[in-house]
Amino acid sequence: MAKAAARKTAPVASPSVERRPALTGRSTTAAGVKVEVLPPAERVSLRVPGASAAALSKALGVTLPNKPKTSAAKGGRTALWLGPDEWLVIDEAGNDPLADCAKVSALHSAVGVSHRNIAISVTGTGAAAAINAGCPQDLSLDAFPVGAASRTILGKTEIVLLRTAADAFRVECWRSFSDYVFTFLSEGSRDAAV
Repeated sequence: MAKAAARKTAPVASPSVERRPALTGRSTTAAGVKVEVLPPAERVSLRVPGASAAALSKALGVTLPNKPKTSAAKGGRTALWLGPDEWLVIDEAGNDPLADCAKVSALHSAVGVSHRNIAISVTGTGAAAAINAGCPQDLSLDAFPVGAASRTILGKTEIVLLRTAADAFRVECWRSFSDYVFTFLSEGSRDAAV
């Protein structure tokens, strides 16, 4: 009985939880292409009717673009047009776009998706060819200029693609598909180098 009482009073160590971003530190380089996982960022999936766009743009500090395949960026925050009333807002400056949206009383829906997505950078002279190994999007500079954004596919996975420079892209995908997307892009980079 004494042993049972001693067990009940002994302190129990609380479990430690540490969130580790998917694919942290992974990168691959082939001739003319580098594929690497980008640091975590804050993201919001935003739905806004036209009448509320100005109020949300003001709160976010970046004008929500209103044309297909476009994006707008300011102060480390980027808004990507995904549909007539839908945007993906990405903040790489350590700020909280969800909190900024919460201050707005105009009709909108803002959902934090920071832990759902992973971003992968594809850069170099063969970046477009590496992505086109599994993406049907025309990535020529005429059709997909710097700042262009699109929800599209890569292999069997939905991605959001943003051209950040003439030879650089940001690929956003769901974390559950991130290993597949990273591996696909890595293989594509090797093929583009040939």
